[in-house]
Amino acid sequence: MTLHSDPRRLSFEGSRPVLSGEAALPRSGLEAAPLHDARVLTRGGVQARIALDGQVYALRITRAGKLILTK
Repeated sequence: MTLHSDPRRLSFEGSRPVLSGEAALPRSGLEAAPLHDARVLTRGGVQARIALDGQVYALRITRAGKLILTK
């Protein structure tokens, strides 16, 4: 499985290209988990807020390109 490097379009070998934020892993018998581009979630910045059941989490992209999710 290869993820192409163009951040505007994500695709996997053997599957159709899809827009970033809409990609999903190939099906393996169970429903595949959605794949979201962190740079789309942060709108090109380094932070995004994610809500779950009334709680707000902070997603941050570090200078080293790692992701940190905090409550």
